[in-house]
Amino acid sequence: MKVRGLCKRVVSPEGELEILRGLDFNILAGESVVIVGASGSGKTTLLGILAGLDTPSAGSVMLDGVDIFKLDEDGRADLRRRSIGFVFQSFQLLPNLSALENVMLPLELVGRDDARHAAVAVLERVGLGARLRHYPRQLSGGEQQRVAIARAFVAGPTLLFADEPTGNLDRVTGERVIELLFEVNRERGATLVMVTHDEAVAARCARRLTMAAGSLVANE
Repeated sequence: MKVRGLCKRVVSPEGELEILRGLDFNILAGESVVIVGASGSGKTTLLGILAGLDTPSAGSVMLDGVDIFKLDEDGRADLRRRSIGFVFQSFQLLPNLSALENVMLPLELVGRDDARHAAVAVLERVGLGARLRHYPRQLSGGEQQRVAIARAFVAGPTLLFADEPTGNLDRVTGERVIELLFEVNRERGATLVMVTHDEAVAARCARRLTMAAGSLVANE
């Protein structure tokens, strides 16, 4: 992934706000990268743009030689279905679908015939084999986050994004969630890009991007 001149501006009642200011960096395939910085520094906005969930005001994000923002929304949605997994801090599970149905959904969207089998296998791997038919409201926060992780990597993404994946979890559950993310990074060679305030988690990543006031102030 190559990021060049990435800017994000929004208009507010106080005037135009510059959330991202001309960012330039590369992320190598299979790398684990953490984005850190104070609240309001632009980390979550950057993560959403890298995943194609938000659009920049200027600049490019090149993935396999293609600027993802030269694609239309349908093209970016197809890219996300094929190549990208995203773990949201707020889980983003569909409340009217069971754990199994939530994890099957991305596979069904790309027409996979083995959606049920693959979803069961990945839910068993995250320790939820006995909770397949439970709805999000019947699951604890840690269980919901594990469903969200299962959904993010069930299709075998080459890019896995995680926004504060342990922010709503107790310590033990958080550690288990982090282990799952790094397992996907190691075993499948998926690129892992994570936003976190947890220094112990950040220290496990191979590289650190530090943000301040919308700018990249360190790339270590």
